[in-house]
Amino acid sequence: MAKKKKVRFKESVGIDIGTHSIKLVHLKRIHDGYKLLNYEIRPTVPAGVEYIPSDLRRDRYAPILAEILRTLRIKARKVKHLVSAVGGDNLSIKQIKTIFLPEEELESALFFEAKKHLPISGSEMLLDFQVLNVEERTNNMNILLVATTKEQMQQHSDILSAADLAPGIVDAEPLAIANSFLFNAFVEEGVYIILNIGAHRTNMVIYGPQAKFFARDLAWGGYNFTKDIMKMNNMSFEEAEEHKFEHGITKTEASDGKNLGLSTLEITDKPTEEQIALEVKRSLRFYVKEAGNSDFRKVFLVGGSSKLKGLPEYLSEQLNIPTEIFNPFINLEMPEKLRDKKDPQLALAIGLAMRAE
Repeated sequence: MAKKKKVRFKESVGIDIGTHSIKLVHLKRIHDGYKLLNYEIRPTVPAGVEYIPSDLRRDRYAPILAEILRTLRIKARKVKHLVSAVGGDNLSIKQIKTIFLPEEELESALFFEAKKHLPISGSEMLLDFQVLNVEERTNNMNILLVATTKEQMQQHSDILSAADLAPGIVDAEPLAIANSFLFNAFVEEGVYIILNIGAHRTNMVIYGPQAKFFARDLAWGGYNFTKDIMKMNNMSFEEAEEHKFEHGITKTEASDGKNLGLSTLEITDKPTEEQIALEVKRSLRFYVKEAGNSDFRKVFLVGGSSKLKGLPEYLSEQLNIPTEIFNPFINLEMPEKLRDKKDPQLALAIGLAMRAE
């Protein structure tokens, strides 16, 4: 999560490079807050073409990003404060506790400690950390470890460079989501679950002011909702996408009188919303065991598929925790043209753009 440093930039750009779409947010610093100057969301696949994660090539991202910059009239080489993020299978985050170490010894010691906790080869690992606090009674340090691979970081930098952007701060996706929540929510205690429902995975973040940090990727996202509808209704990808955003996970009545909806798959299949709910339950049980804290107050949904009709209500019932769509625009001054266009899938990009130096 962002360290509390003095904010010096006048304008900032946050870029969320997702597999299904690229989101860019342009902010201006005003007084003690931020003003949204503009944003853009562009798909990585043409309209009507089936989104297949395994077919996506990284070389398609840079031209789309360059087009976004042109549309928003942002000159790439003049961007001074750029924050982007990496995520996925090659990113690992874990909060650990260790004995107190002086600053000059901490980094080298944590590298060896990280190899015990994070499933990335030491020779391939890029490591960063943040000291969260030092316990007064024991003098132990609570530290957040973040690791990715050198290859992933290089690929990410190559995309930005190909769009004429100078790579700036690179954050971890779960931390950017937590920052967006931290900057745009008013909480003093308790534990909160944030589900960033992307195209082919859901990033789950557990955060609280005094709670242990936890992040995990779930292997289901918006693409799986669409595949469910295609299978149930014998629809094309384009038809299923339209059906998904019109009806969500609620049942509808087909012309032949049969019920349609994401809960009518064959008995052997579990619909995507059920798979997500089951994995969240497992993660919460693990969290309670590890952190000793079950003070779950609310589930917040962000990401492109967070807007599916019936999904907040379904998860609230299954998890027995109040669930709602998160509004990442609370602490942003909005221009008139964008006041009715508050898209929750911009939460990650907003969290990046609001990150201090």
